[in-house]
Amino acid sequence: MSFTLLDGKIISQRVREEVARQTEELKRSRNLQPGLAVLLVGEDPASKVYVRSKAKACQEVGFLSEEIRLPFQTQETELLDCIQKLNQRPDIHGILVQHPLPPHIQESLIYETILPEKDVDGFHPFNMGRLLLGIPQFVPCTPLGVIEILKRYQIPMEGRHVVVVGRSNIVGKPVAALFAQKDFGTNATVTLCHSGTKNLKAHLKMAEIIVAAIGKPQFIQAEAVREGVVVVDVGINRVSDPLSEKGYRLVGDVDFDGVSKKAAAITPVPGGIGLMTVAMLLKNTLKAAQMTIKNL
Repeated sequence: MSFTLLDGKIISQRVREEVARQTEELKRSRNLQPGLAVLLVGEDPASKVYVRSKAKACQEVGFLSEEIRLPFQTQETELLDCIQKLNQRPDIHGILVQHPLPPHIQESLIYETILPEKDVDGFHPFNMGRLLLGIPQFVPCTPLGVIEILKRYQIPMEGRHVVVVGRSNIVGKPVAALFAQKDFGTNATVTLCHSGTKNLKAHLKMAEIIVAAIGKPQFIQAEAVREGVVVVDVGINRVSDPLSEKGYRLVGDVDFDGVSKKAAAITPVPGGIGLMTVAMLLKNTLKAAQMTIKNL
C-alpha cells in the first residue's frame, strides 16, 4: 500500500502563489487591492500568534491588512460599533473576528453583524444557510481547507464513507455539509460523530476518510482505524515535552505515529490543516474583493 503525506506546507504555498498572481492582476486591471481587517479582543497568546500569521500572509500576497487590537474588557457595543465602521469601508473586503472572544461578548451576535459579503470566515447565518442549501458563497476556512487539500492530492471522495469526529460550528458541522454536497466535487456519505455517539470505534473502523476535530490530543489511535484510511487531522494541541526548548510540543487529535502506519494518506500536525486555513482565508478575501466588481 502506497502512503501519501498530505503536506499543508506545499499545498498552502501553491494557493498563496495563485492568490498573489490574481491579486496583482486585480491591481493592474482594476486598481483594486483586496483588504482584510482582523479584530483581536484580549491577550490570548495563541490568538496573537494566529493574527500575526494572518497579517504576514496578507502582506505576502499583496493585500491591504489592518489589525485592530482591543482590550479584554471591551464591551460588546464597542466591538459592534467597530464592525459597523468596517462594514462601511470600501477598502475593506473581508472582516475577521479572532475567536475565542471574552465570555461577556456573544459570538453569534458578532458574526451576525458582519456583512455577509465581508464574512470571509463564513460564519454568518446567511453564508451557513447557503452552504446547507448547496449554493455556497463563503465557506468556513478550515472546512474549505480540508476539502482543498484532498482535491489537490486527488483523493477520491465521491461515494466514500466519511466520518467526521466533532460537531462544532467552526469545523464539524460545515465540513460534514461540504462532504455531503452533490455538486462540490465531494458527494460522499457522511457520519457525524460527537460526545453522544455510542461505540465511536465501530464508526471509525468503517470510515474510508476520517476528519478529526475534537480538540483531544492523540485521541484517535491506530487500533480504531482500518487499513488504507485517509485521515485529516484538524486538531492542534499542546502537550508537555520536557525535551523541547519551549517545554511543549504540538500534536493533533490523531496519534500520527501509530495511525500513519495503517493510513493511505494523512495530514501532519503541525504542517497540515492549520496552514490550509490561512490559505483559504486569503482565497475568500480575494473572492470578496472580486465580488465588489460584479456588484458595481
